[in-house]
Amino acid sequence: MTRKSSTRLPAHEVGSGNVFADLGLPNPEERMLKAGIVAELHRSIKDRGLTQVKAAKLVGISQPDLSRLLRGDFEDYSAERLLKMLTAFAQDVEIVVKPHRRTGEAGRITFRPTAV
Repeated sequence: MTRKSSTRLPAHEVGSGNVFADLGLPNPEERMLKAGIVAELHRSIKDRGLTQVKAAKLVGISQPDLSRLLRGDFEDYSAERLLKMLTAFAQDVEIVVKPHRRTGEAGRITFRPTAV
């Protein structure tokens, strides 16, 4: 009879909810915002069954640039420009400013797409 060795899982840390902050990258909130916007762009393209060529023409960039953007290379794009791209897909963008829940702490920036 062979004994099964007990398998230990590697130690892990609970993340902050922002992978960019966890990796120590600069401007983690801005990066997280842009990543959320790009994910929504990707969903909009997929939902409409568009090719990258057609989608790129719709948002006013080249297909290779759109491809890079959808692969997470969004450093060259401002959040404002990415939000403007969303409006090309008949999406309304609403920015809401509200008091932070905890006094004495800096506010935060979040992106919350509506459920479809």
